[in-house]
Amino acid sequence: MADQSDDRFAAELLGTDVLVGVTMVDHAGKVKERRQFHGQVVQASAADGVTLVDSDGEEHWLPFDPAAYEPAEPGEYELRSTGQIVVDPTWLTKWIVSPPKRH
Repeated sequence: MADQSDDRFAAELLGTDVLVGVTMVDHAGKVKERRQFHGQVVQASAADGVTLVDSDGEEHWLPFDPAAYEPAEPGEYELRSTGQIVVDPTWLTKWIVSPPKRH
């Protein structure tokens, strides 16, 4: 069950702009792919995670972990993959995605 601090953080995220970095790694921890995107938070809850919609209208899902979102310093951020400039996002978050453990 979500606590009040989760509910407050979910409300704080709604409608804000998040710049996201995702690093995909293999079983050995070697980087396979890096992706960056940004979007506006359209849904956020401890139960359902965080949903962003980017400028192309694509939805992206992120885990709900308040410790993983840090306030962004004002300024311009360049997305390495596209060269797109993001101005004054509200939050920055980075994720490392690894494959499931082998049995």
